[in-house]
Amino acid sequence: MGVSHISNRSEKPSERWSRRGILTVLGVVPAAVLTGCSGSAGAAESASSGGAPATASVKATKTPTVKVSPADGTKKADFSAPVTVTVTDGTFATVKVTGNDGSTLAGTFNAAKTKWTSTKNPYSGTKYTVAAQAQGAAAKTATFTTKSPGETFVGYFTPEANSTSGVGMPVSINFTHAVKDRAAVQKAITVTAEPAVEVVGHWFSDTRLDFRPETYWAAGTKITLSLRLKDVEGQDGIYGVQSKDVTFDIGREQISTVDLSSKEMVVKRDGKTLATYPVSGGNAQHTTWSGIMVISERFKQTRMESSTVGLGDEYDISDVPHAQRLTTSGTFVHGNYWASTSVFGHENTSHGCVGLHDAKGANNTSVAGYKFYDSSMLGDVVIVKNSGEKTVAADNGLNGWNLSWADWKAGSAV
Repeated sequence: MGVSHISNRSEKPSERWSRRGILTVLGVVPAAVLTGCSGSAGAAESASSGGAPATASVKATKTPTVKVSPADGTKKADFSAPVTVTVTDGTFATVKVTGNDGSTLAGTFNAAKTKWTSTKNPYSGTKYTVAAQAQGAAAKTATFTTKSPGETFVGYFTPEANSTSGVGMPVSINFTHAVKDRAAVQKAITVTAEPAVEVVGHWFSDTRLDFRPETYWAAGTKITLSLRLKDVEGQDGIYGVQSKDVTFDIGREQISTVDLSSKEMVVKRDGKTLATYPVSGGNAQHTTWSGIMVISERFKQTRMESSTVGLGDEYDISDVPHAQRLTTSGTFVHGNYWASTSVFGHENTSHGCVGLHDAKGANNTSVAGYKFYDSSMLGDVVIVKNSGEKTVAADNGLNGWNLSWADWKAGSAV
């Protein structure tokens, strides 16, 4: 498309347009359209001369601001809430929180990567360093120290770490302070087994929590106790301090059954009869507990004094051989050198214990007391029947096997 021809001869010089001038005018039109948001002639002139419009200012880039909670430099920070790190005018590239104990506090970002929150609370009494870097910015470093708890508690556990026990050994934990928040404490403790089996906790009191499977452990089981009690609040203002894993092993299966009607004990190892011993149990006035009992202590020789079990001065024997505890209240299976050999297998004459013939000094390897002791280990099961006494309480020793599985699970707080 062209421009109409205009005769130069009929126009005044001042009115003449050159072809170059026409093109210049036409060239202004698209420039005005491109800067159509501008309402000033000066803006159009600036645009036509190649400069930036006065109103099209460049937005300044803001520096990201990082904020840490607890605040940088805090000396007695709360340890009952997670650590948070936020950024404004930017997004995070990395956040790392490390303690002076070598631990790392894991965490997650929000969808916008403007906030990081630790997945767990920080530990008490620990100095933390936070290194946070926003995209395109220098790293920000902050430190804070959490306060120490006022009062603390620990859990003393049975069996001992790295020990080997019989198939009846529960994992029993006794706490140094009464636990009011049983669920919080139990959630912080796990007991796992290889081969795998369901293991459930049962509270016998505010200070005792035991774990066991439905039936005895399988021979050869490896058990792991994981304690994550550090900073768990057992009751108001009293916190746990332990964070550790311990392992135990289960050895061979040995289950001994004492029949106080026949006055005989049959010992089975891995399902096969290992030995049969004549025994003497509690007399009519001092019957032996019946039920399932677990060996919880073992002594080559020990003193037994009647006053410690509420029986006055009826006996005091300083060197009872091969004594193995079955109840907290004082029931043992032990060797007996002071009774006639004719008693064993024929009469129940004791004050409640199960006795086997033995020799003074505990070194005669030929007697029943020595042999049974030598074949036993902590955690072995001893079952007493036909004793004339009721079933032993489940918390009298390590004897939770006397509870049904339903009753056991009913004692769990989780």
